[in-house]
Amino acid sequence: MIFAVWIPLLVPLLAVPAARGLAESLPPRAAAWLLTGCAAALAGCTTAALGLLLAAGVLRLPPVAALGHLSPPLLGDRGDGAATVPVAGAAAVLLGAGALAVARHARRHRAELRTARHATGAHPATGDLVVLPDPAPEAYALPGRPGRVVVTAGMLRSLTADEREALFAHERAHLAGRHHLFLLTVALSAACHPLLRALRAPLAYALERWADEAAASRVGDRRVTARAIGRAALAARPDARAPWRPGGVLAATAGPVPRRVAALLADERTTGHPRVRAGFRGRRLIAAALLACVAFSAAAALDAAADLHESVEVAQGEAPR
Repeated sequence: MIFAVWIPLLVPLLAVPAARGLAESLPPRAAAWLLTGCAAALAGCTTAALGLLLAAGVLRLPPVAALGHLSPPLLGDRGDGAATVPVAGAAAVLLGAGALAVARHARRHRAELRTARHATGAHPATGDLVVLPDPAPEAYALPGRPGRVVVTAGMLRSLTADEREALFAHERAHLAGRHHLFLLTVALSAACHPLLRALRAPLAYALERWADEAAASRVGDRRVTARAIGRAALAARPDARAPWRPGGVLAATAGPVPRRVAALLADERTTGHPRVRAGFRGRRLIAAALLACVAFSAAAALDAAADLHESVEVAQGEAPR
C-alpha cells in the first residue's frame, strides 16, 4: 500500500476546488448537500488512511508481532515501505490531534447551544419565536427541541411588519432544514483534514441562499425578502456578536449580503438561461472530476486496507509457531 495509502491524504488538493466550483453553479440546496457530503467523504477517507498507516507500523513492533503470531520481515515483503514505525508515529499524532479537535469543537458547540437556550429560556416564547428585550439588533435560528427563532427588540424596530415576516421565515427555514448540522459536519470534517476548511464559507453561503429562497417562497415576494435581509444586515453589527449568541448558528445577516440580495432581486424567468446551457458541459466535467476524486480516494483506502490484510495473512502463515 506504499502508494494507495497516500492518495486519500492528497485528493482534497483537487477535490476541494472542484467542489467549490461546482457549488457555485448549483441551486442552494443541492450545493449545500454536495459540499457537506464531499467534506464528510474526504474526511472519512483521510481518517482511514491515517489509521492504516498507524496499524501497519504498529504491526511491525516485535511485541505486537509476537502477540499476533506475525513474521515482521514478511510484513515488508510486498514493498510496504510506507508502513514504518516513524510514519506510524506521525499518523498516530495526526489522528490524536484530529480526534481532540473534533471532541473540543463538538463540546464547545454543545456548550454554546446550552448557554444560549438558558439565556433565552428566561423569556416568554410565542410559538417558536422568542423576543429578547435588547436594543442591539440581532436575529438568529437557535436549534434544539424545540427550535427557536430568537430576535431582539432592536431588530424588530428596524423592520416593517412584512419585513419581519420575511426575516422570521428565513430563520424558520434554517430550523426546518437543520442547517446547523451541515455546518457542524463540515467543521468536524475540517478537523480531520485542514484543506476541508475551505468548504465552510461556500457552505454557509449556500445555506443562507437556501433559507433566502424558502423565505421568498413563504412570503410570496422576493423584493420584500431582499429588503428585509438588507435592512437587517445594515442594522446588525456582525463584528459585535452578543455573548448569548452561539458562534455556530445561522442568521439572515450572515455571509455576503449584497450578493444574496442581488440573487433574490434577479428575475427568475430571465436568470441567464443561455448561460446555463452554455455552462452545462463545464458543470458536467467538474462533477465528473469531483466524483472521480472521491471515488478514487475511497478505492485507494480500500485497496490499502486489502493489501495490509493480505500482508498480515502472509506473515501469520509463515511465522514460526
